[in-house]
Formats: sequence, structure tokens, C-alpha cells
Amino acid sequence: MKHVHLVYPHEQRISCPDAIGRNLSEHLRSRYEVHLYDWDSNQVIHPEQDDILLGHPHPSPRTTFRRSLPSKGWSRRLILAPYNHGDPRQSAWLSGIVQECDLFLAITGEYWMKTASSSSFAHWLPKMVQMDLAVDRNDFPAVKTDFNAPGRRRFLFIGHSRWTKNVDYLSRIAQRIGSDAVSWMGVGRAIPWTKPLGFQDFRETQALELVAEHDFLLSVGRADANPAVVLEAMAWGLIPACSKESAHADLPGIVEVPLDDVDGAVRVLNDLQTTDATTLHQMQQENWSILDERFTWGAFAERAIDAIESSRSPDLLPMDPKDRRVLARARLRSPYAWWRPTQLRDQLRRSLRGV
Repeated sequence: MKHVHLVYPHEQRISCPDAIGRNLSEHLRSRYEVHLYDWDSNQVIHPEQDDILLGHPHPSPRTTFRRSLPSKGWSRRLILAPYNHGDPRQSAWLSGIVQECDLFLAITGEYWMKTASSSSFAHWLPKMVQMDLAVDRNDFPAVKTDFNAPGRRRFLFIGHSRWTKNVDYLSRIAQRIGSDAVSWMGVGRAIPWTKPLGFQDFRETQALELVAEHDFLLSVGRADANPAVVLEAMAWGLIPACSKESAHADLPGIVEVPLDDVDGAVRVLNDLQTTDATTLHQMQQENWSILDERFTWGAFAERAIDAIESSRSPDLLPMDPKDRRVLARARLRSPYAWWRPTQLRDQLRRSLRGV
């Protein structure tokens, strides 16, 4: 039996990234002997014949995936990590690692795959395999049974308030559509004009009751690879209203919200306030159907198994000199750059932990 060494967060949480490592490992065990590692651990794996390295590199070079990658004897080396090119700083640090691996299993939405050929990452395309995220509907039950009355419907943003979520734009939209229309579940700096509900554990009944008070998930990210919260909201029964850069752009049950156009975004959200409830229920049913057909952990694992069993290990395409310069700057400016104080601190902590 082949051994798969999976480097990914895998705690007993229902949220990602832990849900990815935990669910993927459970499905892989039907085919392989699976060994799990924390993505920020610092041990080195020494492979035996036919062993597979699969996982998420950590920004620190002194961590398990990156320290084990050069080891002799791997039959397959596979990256599994989020990808988008909306902000190259998020993915540019993976450049050298992608080159050393057989395939890059990119957790990303169709929008990013369709537009990758015109990005600075176009040379990665031969190695890239799109991985749709998934949701376990037992963990995220349908709690939204009836929509609020027209004009009294509410929007919910779930997530942190760092730069990747484009919360300044979210705040400008919230200011325009009225007091208490937009709630926020998450942590971080305050998001003006939203109603803060704080961190919520969605395993708790109280958190699900708060979710059910809302009608729509609102997400206006500019560079969000494949946010799990969109699928989770669909499972609850909320209708996602999202920028195509933060969701699955082509799904009929998702309403597109434009970026850099507050007036246009407000028109879309105001239209939702008056949309017939029957239409909203139809969208809800469409979302549940597509979750069951496409966005399952079984389907996610099958794509990973295909990559494990494949012999594909294509070369990268020639890289445009302009793109080389763009990515070099992005690596230096990335929050994951080695010289950042947080990265230096974490590297020191891991070194001491190893001692």
C-alpha cells in the first residue's frame, strides 16, 4: 500500500483549513496509508519507495513540507494550497516550490483559473489542477427556512477584517444601504457601518440562530482564492451576493456584486431587497443541489487521488521577463516574506521548539 504524507492543518474544527486536512485524510485512507503532519511543524520526512508528499508549504523554509521536499525517493511531490492572482503577494512566495513539484493542486475558483493565462503566473498553468473546495452539509445544516419581508432583509459578512477581504469597500456599501442592514461575524479592526457580532462558533445553536436572522451572505473580496464561507452560507440557506473575485462566478444561485462601483453594488443589493421570495427559494434549492453534486469532500479527494495516481510532471512554461519582475517584487512585499518580523519570530520559535 502506498504511503501518503499529508502536510495540512487537521484539527477537529469544521472550518477551513482544518476541515480540508481532516476530510481529505479520511477519504485518502480508503486507498492509502496516510501520515498526517501539522503544516508548521519542523520535522523532516525521509520517504520510502513509492511514498507521496502532499500538502501546503509554510512560508517558513524550516518547516516540514519544505524541508522534506528535496528528500530523495518521493514518487510524487504535490502542492495543495490556495491560489489567486488578484494580489500576487498572496501566491508569489510559492514560485520556487511549484517548480520543484510534479503538480500544483490549486484551491481556487473558476474565475481565477479562467484568467490565469493573462496573469503573471501563466507559466504555472501546465502544473495547475483546479480544486473546488467542499462543505459537509452535516456540519453546516440548512437553518434558513423563510426570508425576511422585502425591505427588511439583512446581509451578513463572515471573516476577518484584514486587507485581503476588501473591507473598506464593504464599509462604503454598508453606509449606503442603511443602518443595521449589514452584520459582521469575525475578528479584527472595526468595520464601520456594520453591526459587529464577534467571533462565532458555528457548532453552537446560538451562532446558527444568528445566521438564520440574515438572508444574504455579502462578500466583496478583490483577491479571495476560493472562500469556504460562500459554500457554507449556501449550505445554511443564505443566498451569496459576492464579487466574482471572491466566489464562484458562474453559479446561478450566486448574485454578482461589482467591484469599484459603490452605486452598482447598492443597486444589486437593493434589488435583492425586493426580489420575490419564491425566486429566492428557487435559488436556495439550486445551491443545495449543486453542493450535493459538485462541492463534496468525496469529489475533492478524487481530484487529489487522480493527481497521486497520475504520472504527469510537466515543465513550467517560459516566463516573460516582465512577469519575473512583477513576482520578484511581490515576493519581497508579501506578508509571507522571510524578512517580516512575524516570520522571523515564528522561525525562531520553531527552532527553539526543535531544540
